[in-house]
Amino acid sequence: MRRATFLAFGLSVLAAPVVGQRAGESWGDELGPVPSSEPMRSVASRKLEPLVWPAPPLSRPPAAVRALYVNAWAFGSSRFFDLVRLADSTEINSLVIDVKDDTGYLTYPSTVATAVQIGANRQIRAPDAEQRLRLLRAHGIHPIARIVVAKDPLLAAGKWSWSIQDRNGGLWRDRLNFAWVDAYNDSVWVYAAALAAEAVRKGFAEIQFDYVRFPDEPRAHMASAVFPSRRPGETIRKGLARNLRLLRHLVKPLGVPFTIDVFGMSTNAEVDMGIGQIWEDLVTTADVVLPMVYPSHYSHAIYGVTHPNSEPYEIVKGALSDALRRNRRLGGRVAEVRPYLQAFTLGSPRYTPDRVRLQIAAAADLGIHAWVLWNARSSYDPRIFRPRLAVPMVQVASRLPSPARRRSRQAVPR
Repeated sequence: MRRATFLAFGLSVLAAPVVGQRAGESWGDELGPVPSSEPMRSVASRKLEPLVWPAPPLSRPPAAVRALYVNAWAFGSSRFFDLVRLADSTEINSLVIDVKDDTGYLTYPSTVATAVQIGANRQIRAPDAEQRLRLLRAHGIHPIARIVVAKDPLLAAGKWSWSIQDRNGGLWRDRLNFAWVDAYNDSVWVYAAALAAEAVRKGFAEIQFDYVRFPDEPRAHMASAVFPSRRPGETIRKGLARNLRLLRHLVKPLGVPFTIDVFGMSTNAEVDMGIGQIWEDLVTTADVVLPMVYPSHYSHAIYGVTHPNSEPYEIVKGALSDALRRNRRLGGRVAEVRPYLQAFTLGSPRYTPDRVRLQIAAAADLGIHAWVLWNARSSYDPRIFRPRLAVPMVQVASRLPSPARRRSRQAVPR
């Protein structure tokens, strides 16, 4: 009955329209999740019955993940139900949900000791996260937890010895005045793994780690950075590879895929770009690697294209071709390539559904049918997606008690 109560609550709000991307909005990857003008408040005031654990398992994980990025505010607000409705009616089968974003704050209350010590629970966005995860599972939607690792100003302030220092005193800060933790420090990665374990216990079925790298700052700005945990003679590439292996080791017992988000340029760059990421290191460590191949983030004249942002098909196909070529060159077991694609406007032209769809087509033409769309506001135009074929009975109805099942059988088509 508890399950039926929350599911009924969720289904009652799924009729609200999905908010599409508006003209003039500009944001890109690794810009913090920015709440829109629509109020994005958590639903702590709603009286929801306690969760019965464990959550029901999905019938099977998606053969090809087709996901949307969901920031913590969207997950904790009514927009979450819009996104569930969108997934119910389209090809979307997964949601990538912020557990810890690049502010360092957590989406739901954590009992991890470090999180409690540094105050990571002070800005909870979704106190009812477990019920929302149960709803996703009941709808057959694959829940993926996104955990930001190295860009964590809250952890940097709370654990100075884990952080990048400035040789002139205090914490080193990037161009936007954010402090970073030291990616050479294994405690940073242990903390991320502890949050991952907690996320799995709450019902997430996959963990995706972002900012698995050093800061992408000009060499002159990095000149004052001091890395206290750097081992003698260790390069940033070696330091990152060492701690990615540590993270993999810690996550493996959780029994979920170990996935990492990486720079799009890592597919074609033969150097680590000053951030430590080398494609061969990444794909031989993770289960899934997600290169952020946003056309707006590429420089002029790459892949024979003068203005990359205007040619999404060519840019995505070129970048992913490089990824697959390097995987073939390695041979043996390598990670699945699951690209992050651009569903936001950054500069000209405006990214309409057609431009987003061109990126999906470019991946498909290479045999890659899994992808994640990034939009910092978690606002997606439904016209991007192909409709889901209707089935005679929804998955959620099959899990409800018999009276509720009879009432909902025709009310919620899949």
